[in-house]
Amino acid sequence: MNLLFAWRYFIAKKSTNAINVIAWVSMIAIVLITAAFIILLSVFNGFEGLVKSLYSSFYADLRVAPKNGKSITVTPLQFSKMKVIYNIEAVSRIVEEKALLQNGEIQTIVYLKGVDENYTSVTSVAGKMIRGEFNPGDSNKASVILGSGIENALAVMSDRNLYPLTVYLFKRGVNINVVDPYQAFSAENVTTSGTFFIQQDIDNKYAITNTGFMKRMLSMGVDEYGSLEIALRSPGEADDTKQELKKVFGDDYIIETRYEQNKSLYSVMNLEKWAIYGILTMMLIVAAFTMIGALTMLVLEKQKDIQILKALGADNYRVRKIFLSEGILLAGMGACAGLLLAIVVCWAQVKYKLIAIEGGTFLIDYYPVELRFSDFILVLITVMLIALLASWFPARKAALQLVELKS
Repeated sequence: MNLLFAWRYFIAKKSTNAINVIAWVSMIAIVLITAAFIILLSVFNGFEGLVKSLYSSFYADLRVAPKNGKSITVTPLQFSKMKVIYNIEAVSRIVEEKALLQNGEIQTIVYLKGVDENYTSVTSVAGKMIRGEFNPGDSNKASVILGSGIENALAVMSDRNLYPLTVYLFKRGVNINVVDPYQAFSAENVTTSGTFFIQQDIDNKYAITNTGFMKRMLSMGVDEYGSLEIALRSPGEADDTKQELKKVFGDDYIIETRYEQNKSLYSVMNLEKWAIYGILTMMLIVAAFTMIGALTMLVLEKQKDIQILKALGADNYRVRKIFLSEGILLAGMGACAGLLLAIVVCWAQVKYKLIAIEGGTFLIDYYPVELRFSDFILVLITVMLIALLASWFPARKAALQLVELKS
């Protein structure tokens, strides 16, 4: 009944044309802002998914690292216990250290990451090669796979470099104040086998070689490693597997999920998404003032109707619900139209790539979008809540209208 009254008031011809104009303006504003809500959140979701997929190609599902220092000791017994855990698919032994790479007179600092034969089962870095092949060599004849940023910094072409690079690694346990500085470093020539291209932060930071070479250069023990990287059969059960690994390793190790390895990145991305939501909500609140104006003028227009309803027995609660329904009707129609418009725009962007990313330096050449049902629910609730609050004041004014009896 309330919605029926609201619908009749919406479509009825008003004595003042400005009421219709303001009502339509408020509804169009809700349509556009609702569509902007979904489109911007979907674009953000697209970039978020892209970045997460890039990071997931380099960072493992789980990582076991030292709580103190730079190395951990993993015994054969601990490895055998890990094999019993069903969700663990593969384990890679990692040794990572800062190093200096030199090509003639050109030098650059890198994070040199030694990996074993299981590394290709733990991450998908091997699928991100843009030149050469993923071949880290062995402990006696090491090769390095360069990040694209490192390759540019060294001015080499990894798949056709004729001269070897020189790698310098600081010897562990050496006091540089006591020994000759030149004797504090291990140095050896290495060849380049390929280049990977994942994400700028990774490409400008990492080069990959083999674990045996790194252990020999750093004089590490047989069971000593920098960390373990683990691939899971069911990544969604990472937290449960983490608890099982804690029973194997105890409290002297840090066990991190992929989220925990990149906590700052995920925190910033969540903060950015809520910032977008906050800005668009403020725009919606501003648009709600036009709805308040339209409903206030409608209350003035329908003063006689309100008095007739009260004379027929309608109480203040009933009158208030009628005008609240009017606001909800305006917002509901605007929100539904906005959601439909957003779906059409996002579909067109996915299919036809309407809006391109300029410059040609990014991984993709168009803005990615990803529609999520949770965003639709969030936006719809936000629009209806603001509409309800905006409708409350005109509806209260209508409910408080006095009945004037004329003889």
